[in-house]
Amino acid sequence: MTHWVFGYGSLIWNPGFAHVSAQQGLLKGAHRSLSIVSHHHRGTVEQPGLVFGLARGGSCRGMVFEVADSHWAQVRAYLQQREQVTAVYRDVMRPVRLADGRTISALAFLVDERHEQFAGRLDLDQQLAMVRAGVGLSGRNIDYVLNTAKHLSELGIRDRQLMALADLLAKDEAA
Repeated sequence: MTHWVFGYGSLIWNPGFAHVSAQQGLLKGAHRSLSIVSHHHRGTVEQPGLVFGLARGGSCRGMVFEVADSHWAQVRAYLQQREQVTAVYRDVMRPVRLADGRTISALAFLVDERHEQFAGRLDLDQQLAMVRAGVGLSGRNIDYVLNTAKHLSELGIRDRQLMALADLLAKDEAA
């Protein structure tokens, strides 16, 4: 028996856990959204950053990681510590269509839209200001967004809003 984890942000390029296989997958009913105020990994309470969440509606392409049953308890504990610092996500099982055509049930982290750190729908200028300023325990918010955009692009996954933000941030970095 194996278990599955759906990654849509930093888990794509930094899963941080042992896995048997990885492939692209499509989760329906939620979309990638840069809408969570980060006081820990990519910002502080005084200078918050923004991180990705899965918000209601639409669909999301990401990476799905297969985890051996013998490692599942350890992976769950790791993900709980990594993703649930402030309990802004609801960890749920959702159907995901794999690139190979199978549909599996995967652990996914959906944003709790009632949580105080859910920023809702921010426009590009609001996102840009927060990402430029955010630095947390895991580093600069800019690096997090650019890394995610780079890896999505390499995987052939299109996210127009993220790419528009990444283009502006890349120009900042080049200046």
